Amino acid sequence: QVQLVESGGGLVRAGGSLSLSCVSNGRISTDYYMGWVRQAPGKERELVAAISRGGAIKQYADSVQGRFAVSRDTDKNMVSLQMNDLKPEDTATYYCFADNNLSTLMHSDWATWGQGTQVTVSA
Repeated sequence: QVQLVESGGGLVRAGGSLSLSCVSNGRISTDYYMGWVRQAPGKERELVAAISRGGAIKQYADSVQGRFAVSRDTDKNMVSLQMNDLKPEDTATYYCFADNNLSTLMHSDWATWGQGTQVTVSA
C-alpha cells in the first residue's frame, strides 16, 4: 500500500516562507494528480494546490494564487509546495494527496493521504 509522508511544516511570521515536501514510498499511477489540501480548525478542507503527473496542469485555490507554487518530481515520487508571503489565514494542517480525480477528491474512497503537517503563521 502506497504511503505519503509530509515534511517541512512549522511556525513562521506573516510574510515569511515555508516549503513542504511529500514523498511516496511507492510509485504513483501515471494518471494521478498529487497536491495539497489544508484544514484549519472549525473549517472545511480546502484544495490548496494540485499538479498533474507531467506538470502540465496546475490548479490553485484563489486564496493562494500567486503566493504558492506546486511542483512535482515523478522520478522521486515527490510533490512540493513552496509557500511565500504567508498570512495568518494560511494556518492549517496541510495534507498531501494522490488521486486521479480532483472533482471527487474530498469524498474519494481511493485517494491516498499523508498524515498531515502543521503550518502556523503568526501575525
